Amino acid sequence: MSKSFKDRPRNVLCLFDVDGPLTLARQHASEETIETLRQLRKQVVIGFVGGSDLVKISEQLKTPGSEVIDDFDYAFAENGLTAYKCGQQLPSQSFIQFIGEDRYKTLVNFILHYIADMDIPIKRGTFVEFRRGMINVSPIGRNATIEERNEFERVDKQNGYRTKFVQVLKEKFPDYGLMFSIGGQISFDVFPNGWDKTYALGRVEDEGFDEIHFFGDKTYPGGNDYEIFADSRTIGHTVMSPPDTIRAIKELFLK
Repeated sequence: MSKSFKDRPRNVLCLFDVDGPLTLARQHASEETIETLRQLRKQVVIGFVGGSDLVKISEQLKTPGSEVIDDFDYAFAENGLTAYKCGQQLPSQSFIQFIGEDRYKTLVNFILHYIADMDIPIKRGTFVEFRRGMINVSPIGRNATIEERNEFERVDKQNGYRTKFVQVLKEKFPDYGLMFSIGGQISFDVFPNGWDKTYALGRVEDEGFDEIHFFGDKTYPGGNDYEIFADSRTIGHTVMSPPDTIRAIKELFLK
């Protein structure tokens, strides 16, 4: 076991997706969820791995008087491209360096034209969000309210807007070396091959954990938790809500 975690009774790492398992989409974690994680951290090493940037994740998981990078042993934002261990930042990667400015412009121009032509009930703002390790694409726009997000999720399940969009991008840009992953309620992520959430596993492969447990909700093929959920290095758990995650934690580790 790493010297950093000699105080834990079990040489186990638990990683959590953020939206769904720990919080409702883009909302703050409940006191019960935070307290359960505190109790879990006394037994094992804990971390989160989310697609959003650290600022957004911090808004959801931060507790008064502390920083989220101190409340978790590992903080993996943007699938681990931005990463912290024990409050210290690890080396990062860049999507724009990988793809190049010219290809990036071509990709984004196509995405914006496609969204402009989409016949969906409403459109708000921030349709393409640039992040360090990926871009996040939202047909409705990330400025939608919670109520608008819920409604889009409902109609998306009926009409497959995001699924069709991803398929078009795969066909249009087959030589870009990109992956497309649907997650959350209103968007999907675009990132280089291998830069899905399994990227975070590479950050901990030298730590010698006996087990790595991952808790996610989009664990089906095409969901943004699937690759890490199905990876041979993890024990995957499908949890659909914070209460479901709390139940799983108590059953597995806090009996």
